[in-house]
Formats: sequence, structure tokens, C-alpha cells
Amino acid sequence: MSPDTARQTALRAAVAQLQAADIPSPLWEARHLLCDLEGITPTDIIAYPDLPVHHITQYQDWVALRASGVPMSRITGRRNFWGLEFHVTPATLDPRMDSEVLVKEALALIPTDQTCDIADIGTGTGCLILALLHDRPLATGTGLDISIEALKTAQSNADALGLSGRVRLVESDWLSALQPQSIDVLVSNPPYIVQGEIQHLDPAVRDHDPILALDGGTDGLDAYRAIIETAPKVLRPGGWIALEIGWDQGQTVPNLLNKAGFLRISCHQDTAGRDRVVLGQKPDTTALKKTLGKDRAKG
Repeated sequence: MSPDTARQTALRAAVAQLQAADIPSPLWEARHLLCDLEGITPTDIIAYPDLPVHHITQYQDWVALRASGVPMSRITGRRNFWGLEFHVTPATLDPRMDSEVLVKEALALIPTDQTCDIADIGTGTGCLILALLHDRPLATGTGLDISIEALKTAQSNADALGLSGRVRLVESDWLSALQPQSIDVLVSNPPYIVQGEIQHLDPAVRDHDPILALDGGTDGLDAYRAIIETAPKVLRPGGWIALEIGWDQGQTVPNLLNKAGFLRISCHQDTAGRDRVVLGQKPDTTALKKTLGKDRAKG
């Protein structure tokens, strides 16, 4: 065995390379890449530092990619979201922690003791709909996306998580594949970046996320207009819509919901205190109301 291929030696070289590239937490990232590639744990590296790295060339390639600014998930093809592991491909948006706020707020709208039909518009990896179904065993869902490749990724994630029996993944332009009054809770993280600002995004986003998942039109609101215009037709009376928004859309998106006739509109912040999620409820004009999000409806 060449000493250069030993775990500890390879790890030390990787840390130095990432450190020189100003990658945050270089030790954690170098160790994560090594463990992911070799199928080992950090404890294995400490306990057996002199064992060889079996895929040393690939490890060095991965480290070089990370040093060049390629996101970790784009190298390994995996991302942890809501405590679940999702396969990520070039056709999908990279799931980020900010979107966990949307899952949290949507879960508060979904009953734990009865069935619920959920739709996810622009499902990508399926991270939103699958996280919701994972935490609400009686719910069923539909993930919609215009990208066939994204839907293939979402299907592989549904299969891996054992949720394929409770979710339909359908090619659709926005909400066109949904039947009238068939959905109780509609969620979406739509493209909301203003076209002129895309070039100024962090390269990790601009150069690696699909443009289809970023481009929100000249004012960043094209997707919201399309979704909100159709949402009242597909939501059941009393149904909810939950939308992720950009940090500066905490007034414009609620205004769109208000104009469309939604009630109980509210805006919720992420961990950094920025506006991140907007909720709205379709009016329930039926005699027998179906209660969803009881805590939200109080007051």
C-alpha cells in the first residue's frame, strides 16, 4: 500500500486543498466526501487511519470539484432534507434547509387522524411532498413537474423512502393535471428569482440548479400568478395553499392571494428572520365544513 492512499494521509491532503480554496469547514467536508465514497464512518477513519482509500483517484477528483465550488450534493448526488436522504440530479433543484420551513408550516395544516390529499407543484426531487407524506401516514399526494427527468428523480426517491404507493408523480404544466376540487393542501417552492438577478446569484446556485427552477420572470412573480390563478379551482372548500417565497416577497405574494379571494393569509419567517412561507385558505362556503389546520383557523 502506498502511504499516499492511507485514509489519514488522503484526508489530510484533502483538508489542505479545501482550506486553500476557502471552503468552509474543510475537515468536515473532506471527511464527509471520504465517508460517502468509501461507505465508512468518521469513527472508521480514526480507528483505522492506515487502511487504504480504495477509490483514491475518485476521492481526489471529488475534492478537486469541491475546491472549485461545486456543491457537495452535486458531487455525491445526495442531500439530507427533513431528516431524509434524497437523490439529487442536474434536473432538480438542490433541496435546502430554507424549504424545511415550508414543510413545517404545511404539516400544521394536515390532520394526523384523517386522510388528506396534498399536491406539490414543481416537485423536483419530491422532497416537499415526500417529507409531508412521511410525517402524515394517512395522507396521499400528487407531485407535478414539467420536467420528465425531475419526475424520474422524484420517483426514485419515493421508491427509496417506501412512499411510492401513496404518491402520484405526473407531468404537468403547473396545476393543469389536477381535477377540480380534488386537493386539500397545495404546496410549492416555485421559481421566484427575478430574471435580471439570476446572474448575480451565488455560483453554487446559478451554475448548478436548473434555470427552470430559478427563473421567476421579470418581477419574480410569474409562477405565483399561474399557481394562484388556478389554485381555487383545484382546492376543496376550506383547503390551504402554502408557498415558499423570496425574502422580499412577503407583501407581493400575500397581495396576490388576497386578490384571488383567499382568507387567513399569513407570512412566516425562516431561522434567519426572513420572510419565507405564505399561507392562505380557500373560503369554505359549504354547509358541512371539513376542518383542516384547526390551530391556524382559530382566531
